[in-house]
Amino acid sequence: MKNTTTTLLEDVARWLKGKAAEAGRSVSGWISVLLVRARRQDGDYAAAMKRYLARKPRRIDWSDGRRPAREQLYDRPGLR
Repeated sequence: MKNTTTTLLEDVARWLKGKAAEAGRSVSGWISVLLVRARRQDGDYAAAMKRYLARKPRRIDWSDGRRPAREQLYDRPGLR
């Protein structure tokens, strides 16, 4: 474990103490959990992006060989 020192505005420090107390944790324990979750989400996002970018592009086969006009794509009752 590594100790760090952080300077907070007084109202932020009060809020933080309250949130930690609600969770039944110390301030440092609450922040630690918060940062572990953030790091996990960041890692999950990076892994998902890597999987997405690794996919090969696929060709769209238009039914008549031509792309539809913009008006054809957006002229639908649900989009009005």
